[in-house]
Amino acid sequence: MEIRDLTAADLDAVLDDRRRAFGPLSSEGERTWRELVAPMLPEGRYLGAFDGPRLVGAARINPYLQWWHGRPLSMGGVSSVTVSPEDRGRGVGRALVEAAVDRCAALGHVVSALYPATTPLYRSVGYEHAGGMTRITLPAEALRTLGRTGGQGGAAGLRRAGPDDAAELVALIGGVHAATRASGPLCYDERTWRLWLADEDDHCYLAGDGFVFYRWSDGDIEVDNLLAGSETTARALWSLVGSASSVAKSVHACVDPADPVLWLLRERSDDDVTVRRWMLRLIDLPAAVAGRGFPAGVSMETLVEVTDLRRPGNSGAWTLSVAGGSGSVTPSRTPPGAGLGTGPGEATRLTIGGASALFAGVPTATLRRSGRLTGGSPEIDDALDAAFACAAYMIDAF
Repeated sequence: MEIRDLTAADLDAVLDDRRRAFGPLSSEGERTWRELVAPMLPEGRYLGAFDGPRLVGAARINPYLQWWHGRPLSMGGVSSVTVSPEDRGRGVGRALVEAAVDRCAALGHVVSALYPATTPLYRSVGYEHAGGMTRITLPAEALRTLGRTGGQGGAAGLRRAGPDDAAELVALIGGVHAATRASGPLCYDERTWRLWLADEDDHCYLAGDGFVFYRWSDGDIEVDNLLAGSETTARALWSLVGSASSVAKSVHACVDPADPVLWLLRERSDDDVTVRRWMLRLIDLPAAVAGRGFPAGVSMETLVEVTDLRRPGNSGAWTLSVAGGSGSVTPSRTPPGAGLGTGPGEATRLTIGGASALFAGVPTATLRRSGRLTGGSPEIDDALDAAFACAAYMIDAF
């Protein structure tokens, strides 16, 4: 089996395997898929596994920015991992994901995320469960009554958006995620946003500090993205969606689990929620920690030992330091097994999956009781929890 970059000549075979793995695509869906992936081919973002001349599997690496405590990191979103039905069980999927991890590093991504069809495969390559994509169902009428005020677009100055607004939208998303110190949400690049904004069945409205992107679906409204940096904008965007309440009874939306709409609703008791899980992997440990934001009030230093069989550059003893909202890991000269800094005791030892989960705010108590963290001390655990505290989420699937 050979793994190599896919070319335009391979796309028909990729599409055939994709149909067999995920079901049929409409003609419009196929056109959009080809427009999406064609620019990625010369960038080395689509890998294929071949048995001689025959394609037996493929995996794509999407270029994203992902925010961690308000700071953007380059993230490789691994998606469309497909294996021909007749070739399953041969290790094709694992070989593709291992190659995708290496390619993420070559492309300069410091972290990688994916939505797993099966956990054991991705966990074996260093990914670990990190957060969720929360989808909530709300009554359209309850949203309508949140109220828009004023004339033309209301107080938030809403306007329709199209492909030429892609750059403004990308900047807006970054500004809101930075201001809210968000952890986990991603942003497509300008090229991809232009493609989504050109779809006549999707509707986007922009405000000065927010936007909504939605479509009709089986008589209801499906909100893919709604981001607001203020109460005024949140009310304006949600009430715009709810203004269709005479036709659509329900609104389904992917949201931050702490989205302000849940506190703006007049009545709230039982949330109608589903959660789809996603996994994270640190590709470049020092760069990921250096680029991540941290709580400004946390100051700590400790020794951690990380084991990463796939990316040996992440392995070893590191001095982890956090102060003034920034962090770093540097190779440690402290003997293995020794403690350092915050609290007594030996170094904290983590698998790369455990380190990835800690990075995403999974509590040390969870990691310790699931075997992904050992050593350290209760005092160091408290310091690590304070430094990496977040509730990681995404509102986009890929």
